[in-house]
Amino acid sequence: MKQVLLAIIVLFSLISCNKSEEILEKEIIKPAVKKIEFGFKYSDFNVLQDTIKKGDTFGTLLEEQNIGEREVYDIIAKVKDTFDVRTIRINKPFTMLRSKNKKNDLQVFIYQPDALNYYVVDLRDTAVVVYKKTKPITIKRRTIGGVLKESLSETLGNAKIEGALASKISKIYAYSIDFMKLKKGDRFAITFTERFINDTVYDGVEELEASFFEYKGKIIYAFPFAQNPDSDKIEYYDEDGKTLKNFFLKSPIKFSRISSRFSTSRFHPVQHRWKAHKGTDYAAPRGTPITATAGGVVEQSGFTAGNGNFVKVKHNGTYSTQYLHMSKILVRRGQRVSQGQVIGLVGSTGLATGPHVCYRFWKNGVQVDALRLKLPTGEPMSGRNKDRYIKTIAPLKFQLDSVANL
Repeated sequence: MKQVLLAIIVLFSLISCNKSEEILEKEIIKPAVKKIEFGFKYSDFNVLQDTIKKGDTFGTLLEEQNIGEREVYDIIAKVKDTFDVRTIRINKPFTMLRSKNKKNDLQVFIYQPDALNYYVVDLRDTAVVVYKKTKPITIKRRTIGGVLKESLSETLGNAKIEGALASKISKIYAYSIDFMKLKKGDRFAITFTERFINDTVYDGVEELEASFFEYKGKIIYAFPFAQNPDSDKIEYYDEDGKTLKNFFLKSPIKFSRISSRFSTSRFHPVQHRWKAHKGTDYAAPRGTPITATAGGVVEQSGFTAGNGNFVKVKHNGTYSTQYLHMSKILVRRGQRVSQGQVIGLVGSTGLATGPHVCYRFWKNGVQVDALRLKLPTGEPMSGRNKDRYIKTIAPLKFQLDSVANL
């Protein structure tokens, strides 16, 4: 009898435990999160999300939702001052919020021309409401650094950073670094800010705050600074306040490689004889932009059998540069060009075996090796700004050095 009673007690305990566990499990189950987007709670609607297809118009999309042609015309007339419905484009996303009853009436139409902005057409009232909104942007700061294991573009790509930063960096250092000569193992560090839509969706690089690159054994820093606090003009300077902007760019082509150097005796690949090569060849794909390495006036522009399509720019009474073998010339004789302006496209016209630009440099009327020449630099920082600059960059420099273990 005692054994039977004991068995009943154990069985009752097990049943009680199971019930407790069931209750506990029910208590920890969390309700599904209700998605809110564009200011609307999706659980209140029947939601349709799609992209604009070929042949779609705002009108046809509304008509597919059982809105009559006359009513569509009236809606377009009401929203035209805020939302020009003719601007909708293929592959752009849109969202329809429809009623959850049997009628499934369209209540809200949302169109996104880009990742940041959207238009809302609210049809829930007889007075159609339309407005444009911009999603909130969050700016986040990031510092990366170490040693290069591949090219700058590949390094940034592996760190999930948009390619625009590599282009910006190459432009800042265009006067002091030839990025094709950076080697694996060279140290670097970059501090920059990035934009995030709704705090989560990556929207690209906002600003470069500081950087350094090791180039030919030397650490070259870059810090943005406005000498005039009331001006928006930003220039880049090194850790001593010396400008990075020189009178001449290092190269007429971004991310190219040197295929032949200045030489008093080189075997010509087309003429098959030894002769002087008074220029520097930069190999690049056909159509690559060629930029003027300094501002000046186009002295010559045309074609010769040896040079192919070429442009010669006079910068001042001392310096001139020439650019040969273009596939296309984009400037004319007598035209004033600025530093970094595209003046032609890489080709292989004239005596050339492949697409490249032969870059020639004159000093006082004599052709010289641009890579060996000590070129004039830009304007230095004025004395009254030096102290302010050094204080400004101190924390930025410390962070760069810490990341790269300098």
